[in-house]
Amino acid sequence: EAGALAEACLAHAEALRPHVTETHRWLDDALRAGKRVLFEGAQGTMLDIDHGTYPYVTSSNSSAGGACTGLGVSPTQIDGVLGIFKAYTTRVGEGPFPTEDRGEAGSLIRERGHEYGTVTGRPRRCGWFDAVAARYAARLNGMDCAALTLLDVLDAFEEIKVCSAYRHRGQTLRDLPAEPWVLEACEPVYTTVKGWKRDTTGCRSFADLPPQALDYIRVLEDLLEVDVDLVSVAPVPEGSVLREVSKLSAWLA
Repeated sequence: EAGALAEACLAHAEALRPHVTETHRWLDDALRAGKRVLFEGAQGTMLDIDHGTYPYVTSSNSSAGGACTGLGVSPTQIDGVLGIFKAYTTRVGEGPFPTEDRGEAGSLIRERGHEYGTVTGRPRRCGWFDAVAARYAARLNGMDCAALTLLDVLDAFEEIKVCSAYRHRGQTLRDLPAEPWVLEACEPVYTTVKGWKRDTTGCRSFADLPPQALDYIRVLEDLLEVDVDLVSVAPVPEGSVLREVSKLSAWLA
């Protein structure tokens, strides 16, 4: 009944009322008071309605600029941007995905990374790290440094591929093409990195990581033109490995 439903909703409203405020003013007061504020984005750059792979995008700005437009915070109040990448690439649903691997490697990444929708259980599309798209995201967002998650998923591979460019109609493209039909037709140009074939889930510092894993990180840093300051190797707090001397460690100090 409509009346009963309205009464129930009004009761919820009273419980929520103390937590509702003018967000932009509340944030401005906190920033003016010298408090440290962390804005966490959702989804990702390639789903951004203006800068993503349209029409396979979301309905909002999921890039760093969305922190300003969505929260009412001035761009001058943003001190730094940390980008977050998986150690490989995934995509949900349709849309261009040059590095998608429909074979054994993609299946192994999916199983080791538990790449299934949390609610639907739908398997995610998986493939190798796409440094062309990642570099585009790094530049668009003005990333100061990066975090690389799920590195341990790659522990099982003898060799690991990284897409350093695209090939389209005989041309090599090092930047993300604006036309979605071009991106759809692109083939990845791969750089192959030697795998480490070691369990990294117990690593608790960069020094603990296998030399080949550090080589992989350096390859990504060169392609991204951004330092990787954090690496995650296990789904526990201590599984996030911080580079001791870095921009991120300075922010956290």
